[in-house]
Amino acid sequence: MPHETHNDLPTEISADEAALVRDMPELKGVGQARRTFMVQTGGGGIGLFAANLLATESALAQLPPVPGAASAPIVAQNVVGVTFKVNGTPQTLQLDSRVVLLDALRERLALTGSKKGCDQGQCGACTVLVDGQRVLSCLTLAATLEGREVTTIEGLAKGDQLHPMQAAFIKHDGFQCGYCTSGQICSAVGMLAEARRGQVSHVTENVGRTTTRLTDDEIRERMSGNICRCGAYPGIVAAIQEVHSGRQAAQTWGFATEAQFAMASTASSPSKEDGHETV
Repeated sequence: MPHETHNDLPTEISADEAALVRDMPELKGVGQARRTFMVQTGGGGIGLFAANLLATESALAQLPPVPGAASAPIVAQNVVGVTFKVNGTPQTLQLDSRVVLLDALRERLALTGSKKGCDQGQCGACTVLVDGQRVLSCLTLAATLEGREVTTIEGLAKGDQLHPMQAAFIKHDGFQCGYCTSGQICSAVGMLAEARRGQVSHVTENVGRTTTRLTDDEIRERMSGNICRCGAYPGIVAAIQEVHSGRQAAQTWGFATEAQFAMASTASSPSKEDGHETV
């Protein structure tokens, strides 16, 4: 409940109170201001705490790790040796049997072009080629690649000469932030190889035909495992189509005319037929 404020309280002091005030000693220059005192005290306390914490951490660092302790370094279990080629270079690694290819590439071989997105095989940002076939490196155990050949985004170009798919992605702006681009390009290269081998997709109309000509819908379906959060799909499809067909792919998007806009607006509004709404 709010308190009422009385403005009619007496403001004068008695003679005894006036005498006490008159005899009170001056306080100027005595001690520190409250703010200064609090800042210095707090700063000193934090500094002392930090010094003690550093001393404690230094002492703990000198102690041998306790087996099974949460602070102990991770010890590799069931270490296996695996030898495989990465971008044409033989690599021999001693790895924990649980290490996936993506982590081996990024953390052991410093090939950071392959990106860790969802880490669950849903986004396709980690796509690489194993013996020419696209795989999700976040779901592929490195120990299973003995004697095989891995190609990452770093291995597609030949020196300063870009792979045709890389050049097409640049030409058609098939990327924005670029995080998914390495996986998109590797997936596109592997996808075209699949088409050349005659592998069909979910939208292939005639599985008996031997032609490898892909429509834009075919490309979209075959690339559906690679997600682009920026929405650069038109450029991606155009780049893949140009590499696939060998001819320049024209951009098909454009601004809607007034007639098309009016038609779309009419189609999106509910109409009535015989007293019933139609969808």
